Amino acid sequence: MHKSTSLLVGLFFLFVTFLSCEGGSPETAATQPETTTPTTLKAKLKDQFYLGAAVGKAQIEQGSPATTELIKREFNTLTPENDMKWENIHPERDGYNFVTSDRYVDLAESSDMHVVGHALVWHSQLAPYVTEITDSSELATHITEHITTIVERYKGRIHAWDVVNEAFNEDGTLRASHFYNVMGEDYLAHAFRAAAAADPAAKLIYNDYNMWKPAKREGVVRVIKKMIDAGVKVDGIGMQAHWSLNGPELTDVENSIKAYSDLGVDVMFTELDVTVLPNPWDLEGADVNQDFSIYEGDEKMDAYRAGLPDSVQQQLAERYTDIFALFKRYQDKVSRVTFWGVHDGHSWLNGWPIAGRTNHPLLFDRELKRKPAYDALMMEIK
Repeated sequence: MHKSTSLLVGLFFLFVTFLSCEGGSPETAATQPETTTPTTLKAKLKDQFYLGAAVGKAQIEQGSPATTELIKREFNTLTPENDMKWENIHPERDGYNFVTSDRYVDLAESSDMHVVGHALVWHSQLAPYVTEITDSSELATHITEHITTIVERYKGRIHAWDVVNEAFNEDGTLRASHFYNVMGEDYLAHAFRAAAAADPAAKLIYNDYNMWKPAKREGVVRVIKKMIDAGVKVDGIGMQAHWSLNGPELTDVENSIKAYSDLGVDVMFTELDVTVLPNPWDLEGADVNQDFSIYEGDEKMDAYRAGLPDSVQQQLAERYTDIFALFKRYQDKVSRVTFWGVHDGHSWLNGWPIAGRTNHPLLFDRELKRKPAYDALMMEIK
């Protein structure tokens, strides 16, 4: 961060800290008129890129009017956190469950939002029967049926799909998932072709974490370019952004924006959050299958249970202003930025990679109040 920007954020932080100490219940905080800013962050960014959040079942079912109001006020695109993953939407070979996904689309449409579907093909959170299909032709047929049934149901209503999720290793090779082991590399192109046939107008995205790393980036570019050259419809690269206060270096992110954009596709930051807590040194990206249960209850790994100190609030504000300055600089290439969660209490980082922690990675706190990071962005974004 430039010194001048850091000073502005620091001064503004003092003002915001005073404002954030005001009382009020979550319901009051979400429904009172905005008094400190003339607009919302999504309104400031509306001519640059979509601003979104991932929503879980509790938010989709709208059990909290305050949270629903926050979602509709602050975001113009939504992504389902878990409820369209294979184990939930297609739990049995011949049985689908569209109850929650239908409600999700209704929620997004009620505020005229850009609607994202997540994720059609992923090695994790699979229904168990899928791994019992070991014939390549049978698995290909089943992938086609799965994708066609879901995408056609929401044709014209879901505008973009994460077609394949997390297919690459950190060194740029393809992950030895069940899909790869049975069908080889062809399963990626097969999935994208099926999605394109089911809804030709929908944007089709490849989504993964650690996409800023050079080796992984090179592998993704190689495979996606090969698919595009073969006539496969790929419209975007989704860079998951599960980052920290100190990493990754934004020059690496910038290099990746350029590399993926050179493929002729949109770049999206699909799962943005910034952990304020330390993670195990051997953590590998955002792979949900890693087990760090030995750290549960470790106070050093969960230092902010009583709340986030002002000094860390300022670090978070500075980190987000630097990140969004980069996004703004490449607004001609970046089409969407989606936070992975609505508020701190909803964030998956409270339970991963170490269960039971109190993390503070988003722009809204557990009482649905704006954090200093939000207000710093409002000040910095022109």
